[in-house]
Amino acid sequence: MRLSEERISYLSRLILDTLWKEDLMDLEREEVVLQEIKRSMRDFLRVEDEVDEMVRRKIRSMSRIIPEGGREWEILYKKFFEEEMRKRGFGTP
Repeated sequence: MRLSEERISYLSRLILDTLWKEDLMDLEREEVVLQEIKRSMRDFLRVEDEVDEMVRRKIRSMSRIIPEGGREWEILYKKFFEEEMRKRGFGTP
């Protein structure tokens, strides 16, 4: 799922505001923290896009044609996507 730069900035600001309001961390260098939140979001979204493309290729390469959008395709997609995200350190083991 792609997010615009504006949406990433908005969400990053919400996260930063929550950290500040809930007193979860000392924000002496607010701009540095904000940039790190944005970088982390971009990195995660990039990984998600890579995994999405890899999973789609994997399903297309199966010996039997599985139509996209069907129940079987959705089950395989979810399974392969979650497995690959776990391999990359995202999600539960």
